Amino acid sequence: MISPDQTPIGSGFGPATTAAEAVHGIDLRGRVAVVTGGYSGIGLETTRALAEAGATVIVPARDRARAAAALAGLDRVEMEALDLTDAASVAAFARRFCGSGRLLSMLVNSAGIMATPLHRDADGREGQFATNHLGHFRLTLALWPALLAAGREAGGARVVSVSSRGHQIAGVDFDDLDFERRPYDKWIAYGQSKTANALFTVALDRRGRNHGVRAFSLHPGQILTELSRHLSAEEIAGFDALDAEGRPRIDPSRGMKTVAQGAATSVWCATSPRLDGLGGVYCEDCDVAPVYSAATGRRGVHPWAAEDALAERLWRVSEALAGASLP
Repeated sequence: MISPDQTPIGSGFGPATTAAEAVHGIDLRGRVAVVTGGYSGIGLETTRALAEAGATVIVPARDRARAAAALAGLDRVEMEALDLTDAASVAAFARRFCGSGRLLSMLVNSAGIMATPLHRDADGREGQFATNHLGHFRLTLALWPALLAAGREAGGARVVSVSSRGHQIAGVDFDDLDFERRPYDKWIAYGQSKTANALFTVALDRRGRNHGVRAFSLHPGQILTELSRHLSAEEIAGFDALDAEGRPRIDPSRGMKTVAQGAATSVWCATSPRLDGLGGVYCEDCDVAPVYSAATGRRGVHPWAAEDALAERLWRVSEALAGASLP
């Protein structure tokens, strides 16, 4: 079953909307956000837009020197140490945050890697699944007390997971998550991890909705950022991502966006009052996306990234792999 809410709502925004436009007129003073990957690419633009709207934004960083340079000059932005692939680091970050007594109104899971050579985390998990999904699964569950507190006391909380249209490449292979039996394919692995981001949203929203915590996933658009560092020149050319002068092609109607446009849907999901009462849905272009079919072209969420039963199966598997569960 796919949620009947998985249908566009006519937000009034579109592919060319920027992050600043998506949050225009929304007062986030007194709200706290955590943005993973918040010091580069669309994560940095997400941090900037939320902070400029008045939020205090905490940016977890593995490379603290690089993060400090990127975040210099931004008001209401704080930096904390975190390595998403290290369970102990995730737990330590969450202890510090929850111990501070702050309410967490927005958690934007924006960090990620794409199409990497095969690598594994300390537990032997395939690297893209471990970073893009399991790291954020652990982090979200560890921050749950602060999210619940915001749900009770601050008018609600939202968890936003940055997925990708790449989820259409592959569903989750529950029989071989870590490519131990099948040949490793970097794009299949990426697609699996992005499907996992969307399914996580479905299951998380079911657990949070009665407590004022809602969850959303999204496709940001096709943006040339550091995320593409593992792609060859031939692969980038194959995406028609560069113009004749070698500059990133910008055509929002085709999904080719600026970084500011790419961050817009993350910001919209985290803040828009149009989403009040909704959750567990996949969004794109600052609107709820349709369910993918032959009639939608490349737009929409594939059923294998939105089915309730698959979301629950992934949740149970993730609990076992992460050694974590909600109270």
